[in-house]
Amino acid sequence: MAILSSEILFLGMQFIVYDIEATCWDGRPPGLVQETIEIGALKLNAYGEVISQFSRLIRPELHPQLSLFCKKLTQIDQVDINRSKPFPDVIESFKDWIDIWEDEYLLCAWGNFDQIQLQRDCYLHRLEDEWLDPFINLKRQYQELRKLTKPAGLQKTVSREGFEFTGQLHSALADAENLTKVFVKLRDMWRY
Repeated sequence: MAILSSEILFLGMQFIVYDIEATCWDGRPPGLVQETIEIGALKLNAYGEVISQFSRLIRPELHPQLSLFCKKLTQIDQVDINRSKPFPDVIESFKDWIDIWEDEYLLCAWGNFDQIQLQRDCYLHRLEDEWLDPFINLKRQYQELRKLTKPAGLQKTVSREGFEFTGQLHSALADAENLTKVFVKLRDMWRY
């Protein structure tokens, strides 16, 4: 059963608009498993106001050396990745920041990749992943709302909705900030 926006306001729902970056390679060689290397998120109250933000790098375990392709795409430096904490530590901090034990929340991302990748990382590190629901795929809903024949990229969507894309594309926090612009503009149109 879908919850109406007015019911969300009553419940005091918090929205977590987030993005991740993962290890990647040019052409995605077979057998290489992607791991989350960055999480960027904004926490919004029911009125669409930003309450706080979260941004962390994550040291990958299976392939700790980032590919040249990945470093160029994400602008993440190997030295910074080497200094970062592993997934279990960062994800625990992320869950604490969301306050999954006390607050009603809804995870929102541009596409399914972010949620699926976090589930894979939880599986890899033998961590529970039930907290990853409830979740909405804003990319799919946006395609339906705007009656697009094919899904649009985030940068194009931000521009289409009348905003300037700010920050570095493929920076998790910058992508989450730009997605938040679209989320807030259309907040009464999303289906929860």
